[in-house]
Amino acid sequence: MRRAVRAAGRLLARVVPVMLGVVVAVFLLLRLVPGDPAAMILGERATPESIAELRHRLGLDLPLWQQFADFAVQLVTRFDTGDSLVTGQPARELILATAPVSLGIVGLSVLFAILIAVPLALAAALGKDGWADHLVRILPAVGLGMPLFWIGLLLIIVFAVQLRWFPVGGVGSGPGEPLRSLILPALAVALGLAPPLIRSLRSQLLEVLDADFVTTLRAARIPERRVLGRHVLRAAALPTLTLLSVNAAYLIGGTLVVEKVFGIGGLGTLLFQSIGSRDFPVVQGVALFCAVLVVLVTTLAGVLATLLDPRLRTGGGR
Repeated sequence: MRRAVRAAGRLLARVVPVMLGVVVAVFLLLRLVPGDPAAMILGERATPESIAELRHRLGLDLPLWQQFADFAVQLVTRFDTGDSLVTGQPARELILATAPVSLGIVGLSVLFAILIAVPLALAAALGKDGWADHLVRILPAVGLGMPLFWIGLLLIIVFAVQLRWFPVGGVGSGPGEPLRSLILPALAVALGLAPPLIRSLRSQLLEVLDADFVTTLRAARIPERRVLGRHVLRAAALPTLTLLSVNAAYLIGGTLVVEKVFGIGGLGTLLFQSIGSRDFPVVQGVALFCAVLVVLVTTLAGVLATLLDPRLRTGGGR
């Protein structure tokens, strides 16, 4: 019980400063971006009087410290960053309406990245210095050199336009169509996420395969599949899982980018539209939501790490 309390305390000690830093940074950086939200909302024909009236109604004429104080109070009391300057809806409602699509892409991306990385890394490690190993070592280098929007466009051309297996863009509403619409965006993010995972897992697998306990297990005539699945992969997965948690920000950011490429109405589309219209409350809400999501992914990776390595639960790995 005490160990769990200490672990929770350490987690809060890391999370709270990060979230406070995100809140302050997002609030200040958005207000340094050129452009008057009131003028953009009213359009080019707006008069200075109407712009000044709208700025007063939105609280944009208040001192910066007072704007931040109002923002912080609203965030703590309502769990909301304010009403949209464009639509008047609470930012929380807009985020909750679009978040499921983005979360679906994130979940599928992690699944696809694991399904890609594990077989390729295992094939490379088992066939060290063979043709499979050389091929697997080349593929990550190629993947790292391709931006996500380019990977997304290639997937659209091949699987949506040429083969017509998946929709070109948007999210369908028929039976199974929402999931089918998210496969290509998730695959695009996974292809960008998989290369570092493949390299890390291959390196760890080679190290574990040369360990004495693997030689002992094989000498005991334990089936090779069991040795690889229950012992080798489990021992090699911990550093790769840590790498996945480090790349959580890339995972979330990549999801926002590919949503724009595929024309999906998720958090990415909401974010880009809000940035274009200087809709401060919505941009702040999306940024904070993504920051919380990154923290949750990192925390989940830490929990999975403790399940894979019992020493982390007992403190023996320190």
